[in-house]
Formats: sequence, structure tokens, C-alpha cells
Amino acid sequence: MAGCPNGNKLDQDIADALSEFFTHMLERAEAVASEFGVPVFAVKALHQLDEPVTMKELGRRMHVDPSFVTMIADLLERHGLARREPNAADRRLKNLMLTPKGVELKARLEQAMLGRAPWCECLDPDEKSSFLSMTRRMNVVLAEGPAPRARDQKAGEVSGALTAASADAA
Repeated sequence: MAGCPNGNKLDQDIADALSEFFTHMLERAEAVASEFGVPVFAVKALHQLDEPVTMKELGRRMHVDPSFVTMIADLLERHGLARREPNAADRRLKNLMLTPKGVELKARLEQAMLGRAPWCECLDPDEKSSFLSMTRRMNVVLAEGPAPRARDQKAGEVSGALTAASADAA
């Protein structure tokens, strides 16, 4: 378990289960997007547009580069779901904002996505609360950035201490 200092079978099982979970969630998102006739990236963009946002900020939120944001904005405009407008604080920047049609589609898409959320199908309220709490705790760790490495360790490299510990465990 190179990625988890005290890794064990349980850690690996969690990693495997999360990988499977994310795969299934993406499949469900793709199915919903297909039913509504929009690509998954458009669903993600609509979800991010609660208020007018600069194209740069949308790209940051979606973790995509500016040229892709332009493609997203073009697609949303073409379908009458959003429009570009000058930013009030800096007219060189463009805000992207939902049209009434975009607001309505966003609500329908989010309702469809929630209707297929696995936690709605199999967790009771206490389990949902625990799941939310654990997810938020892990999100804090993820937002803090990558775990620190040993000074001489490169990304993706397993430290000698971990290798020695793994050998001792075997």
C-alpha cells in the first residue's frame, strides 16, 4: 500500500470500492445526460452556474482549460441554455449566465441525478448523515493538496521506509 503509510487490505478494499463507485456514478451521469440530450460536461457546467460566473472561474471550477470553457459556452448558447455578458467589474471578462430555459433544464437534470443517487436507494437517514460527514472530512483532506513526500521521494515513487515496512510485513 504505497499510497497509505499504514495501508492494509481494508485500505485497498476501500480504494477498490471507491473506484467502482465512481465508475457507476459516471455511468449514471452519462445516462441522465443522454436522456436529456446533452453531454456530461454540459451537465457539470449547468450545475456550476448558480449565478453569473466568469468563463475563467467556470474553467477553474470544472478543472478544464479556457479553450474547453469556450466550447462549453458555445454549446450552451447554441441550445439557448446560457448567454455571455460583460462582467460588471471588468468589461474585458465575460460572465456566463443561465437563461430561463437553462435554469429549468438544470433543475430537471439535478432532480434526475438525485433520483438515481445510490444513497437515496439504500441508506437510511442516519447512514446518509454519516456518509455526508465522512465525505466532507475526506474533501477537506483532498482540498489541502497532496500528502507530503519524503524530501528525496519523487511523485509515484515508493519510499525505502515503506518498502522495508512492506518486506517486514510479508
